[in-house]
Amino acid sequence: MLSWTRWHGPAMARLWGFCWLAVGFWRSAFACPQSCKCSASRIWCSDPSPGIVAFPRLEPNSADPENITEIFIANQKRLEIINEDDVEAYVGLRNLTIVDSGLKFVAYKAFLKNSNLQHINLTRNKLTSLSRKHFHHLDLSELILVGNPFTCSCDIMWIKTLQETKSSAETQDLYCLNESSKNIPLANLQIPNCGLPSANLAAPNLTVEEGKSITLSCSVAGDPLPNMYWDVGNLVSKHMNETSQTQGSLKITNISADDSGKQISCVAENLVGEDQDSVNLTVHFAPTITFLESPTSDHHWCIPFTVKGNPKPALQWFYNGAILNESKYICTKIHVTNHTEYHGCLQLDNPTHMNNGDYTLIAQNEYGKDERQISAHFMGWPGDIDGGNPDYLGELYEDWTATSDTANRSSETPPTADDTGREHLSVYAVVVIASVVGFCLLVMLFLLKLARHSKFGMKGFVLFHKIPLDG
Repeated sequence: MLSWTRWHGPAMARLWGFCWLAVGFWRSAFACPQSCKCSASRIWCSDPSPGIVAFPRLEPNSADPENITEIFIANQKRLEIINEDDVEAYVGLRNLTIVDSGLKFVAYKAFLKNSNLQHINLTRNKLTSLSRKHFHHLDLSELILVGNPFTCSCDIMWIKTLQETKSSAETQDLYCLNESSKNIPLANLQIPNCGLPSANLAAPNLTVEEGKSITLSCSVAGDPLPNMYWDVGNLVSKHMNETSQTQGSLKITNISADDSGKQISCVAENLVGEDQDSVNLTVHFAPTITFLESPTSDHHWCIPFTVKGNPKPALQWFYNGAILNESKYICTKIHVTNHTEYHGCLQLDNPTHMNNGDYTLIAQNEYGKDERQISAHFMGWPGDIDGGNPDYLGELYEDWTATSDTANRSSETPPTADDTGREHLSVYAVVVIASVVGFCLLVMLFLLKLARHSKFGMKGFVLFHKIPLDG
């Protein structure tokens, strides 16, 4: 009883005050709007009273809005508009849900900076029209629009086109109101003079030599009349275009080798959708060896290289100035091909000191050639302690030759008194050695003869064994 009183007295009041202070601090830390709850990555607003009248924003000095990945809004009847700058701070936003609310208007550029958006759910709002301009730059995997009172017009025909390109399992049950306020299934909607545009790109042979120029032309058609523009991606070469309502041209000058393989598109776009016609640019140019490095060891020894060229250049290796005849033990391997760039190795299986030397790579095609050289050292020569004497065999040959020449020259020089003395001494030594050997042989023969007539020879030994044991 005392404990209950204690917790419902001043101590309890202090505890509750601390809790509310902590909650207040948490809310102020995120500057979360009223009727909403916030975390480090999520905002959800589902309390209808008092509700929100504008899209929820975090204060600039509060939690980082870039970390917000999901915003969920429901039962907000007074939320009617999404302005251009309402969502721009949430650059990491992936999921946006606004359901059972009063949303009537979305600005064209509302999601311009939200390139990470993947799922948008605008179910059961008050939208009467919605343009594809809101979403055409996004790579959406889901856009849900069920339960909105769309007006039947060309402005929403893009939604029908979008549904027709999806599988039946993903098709939504969408309707629009005609002039008689009758619900028409969007799948059955027919609007005169409202269809997809078309684009037709006329191009000459798009295989061109580096440094040359080329002009492309394009025509577009459609009702409503489409806008036309060129999509050149990250084209390096200098280019300029001229366009009218239905015709356009693109001139590319001083074409760079870096643009080989690039795609160029002519795009036609109207309310209903877009169409494009594309071509790939092929640039021919002389080879360039952009990388050649000292050998490295992995499973095999490899002299790595990178060569650029189009058409594909022929590769030839030279070893110490002579053509290197490749085999299964020494051969060129191309490991990666990237458009007109080739990454590879001169592969050597178990090279020895005999493979040390200068390796030269020559790359050549019909437009020119390039060459680079590298010095390779795989192992030291036999007997060479520091492993850095590539002329070891040559020195051995020179020493052997010098010795032979000295011997020959000695045989041709008249003997001196010292030479004669040394010759006599050699003869004397030979005679002494021969005499000692002969004397030893005579002694051995004498001993053998003496042993043959001794009473302790083999015959005496046999007779000794014939004597009876008892006598």
